[in-house]
Amino acid sequence: MLSEQGRSLPGYVVGEFEDYLKCGRLAHGFLRVRCEPCHHKKLVAFSCKRRGFCPSCGARRMADSAAHLVDEVLPKRPIRQWVLSVPFPLRYLFATNPQVMSRVLTIVHRVISTFLIKRSGRTVKSGTQSGAVTLIQRFGSALNLNLHFHMLYLNGAYDANGYFWPVKPPTPQDLDEIAHKIAKRVSRYLERSGYLYRDAESEYLDLVAEDDDAMHSIIGASVTYRLAFGPNAGRKALTLQAIPTSDNKAKSSELVSKQSGFSLHAGVACKSNQRKKLEHLCRYITRPAIAEQRLLLASNGNVIVALKTPYDDGTSHVVLSPMEFIGRLAALVPKPRVNLTRFHGVFSPRSKLRAHVVPGMPEDESEQVSQSRGKTYSMTWAQRLKRVFAIEIEKCEKCGSNAKIIACIEDADVIEKILQHLGLDEASQARNRSPPEGLFQHSTQLF
Repeated sequence: MLSEQGRSLPGYVVGEFEDYLKCGRLAHGFLRVRCEPCHHKKLVAFSCKRRGFCPSCGARRMADSAAHLVDEVLPKRPIRQWVLSVPFPLRYLFATNPQVMSRVLTIVHRVISTFLIKRSGRTVKSGTQSGAVTLIQRFGSALNLNLHFHMLYLNGAYDANGYFWPVKPPTPQDLDEIAHKIAKRVSRYLERSGYLYRDAESEYLDLVAEDDDAMHSIIGASVTYRLAFGPNAGRKALTLQAIPTSDNKAKSSELVSKQSGFSLHAGVACKSNQRKKLEHLCRYITRPAIAEQRLLLASNGNVIVALKTPYDDGTSHVVLSPMEFIGRLAALVPKPRVNLTRFHGVFSPRSKLRAHVVPGMPEDESEQVSQSRGKTYSMTWAQRLKRVFAIEIEKCEKCGSNAKIIACIEDADVIEKILQHLGLDEASQARNRSPPEGLFQHSTQLF
């Protein structure tokens, strides 16, 4: 469809789809794992390891990132989540210009950290620092491009001597002041940089003029909940609505502030001893774009996306044709070499307090770390699986003995011979690559 218009998708987006089609398929390579005592063997297919929309790789990355943050980054101090959403034009600007997004994120961190430092009774000039880990999420509940920031802040600050000063939770009035300051400073920076202009009514509008290529069209459509492909291009997607209820509306007691299109939420916090809750929160903010249980396949081939929380008007599902669904997925693919996890304050690599703040190596795993690693510690993926999912990948399924990798098969001719010998032909591989149970459940009652 794009080729007919003389346009094409960037190579990194095309590569995302091509690698996803190979993810988990033995025909594209695998590891051979064998148990020494009973000689039981199994094949482990390669993963695409992409960051866009693969549910399998996204789920593994979620578990790995959450365990890493809890074990090796976030100390046993109170943590509060700050969530910042930006106006629609800025979502498009940040998605197409990561450098501007990084600069804006620095401004946001400066505002929030200054508030926490002053609330602790210290000053920035004294060397007191707060700390934050920011996860940049690019997706919304309807698989639209909704670039926003999930920031895990220490609920306090460290002085120059490494002493932690906790602070009281922010009040709704504090949140209004912070959100107003963020909106003012971000708008001023973008105006001075030539990305926004001020109209007669002092409203900031997007001034960025991008080339009319395929990717910018897809991103612009996804940001505004519209379709980029198909006969309905430019229109909003078909939705299913239920009777709206008052439960869908935000409670007035929640710590939420909306200023000039910016939305700031700070209502979720973890105490210093709530490590399980903190890990669940980390898994939530590092979750993949696609939740398998929220996707349905209609009898006519359309994809039905169930919203995590119905909208105020009662909208509960979004219906997309296959081509429209692919357009939504393409918009979610981040540009190469754009880090979606940022560390600020005492968690930044150059902070003098980082070594004093971050947790040490867990005692029950200290013996498994070789001397060559020095002070650096990282759990293996097998240890992650055991910790998060209680899966013993290094244990034999039959006798329980230790299993090890004996070969990495990547040659196409060797792969074909082994799969033919095991009776795993191309037809069975196609069935194995089908969506797992629970994904794309057939729904005939809606259509």
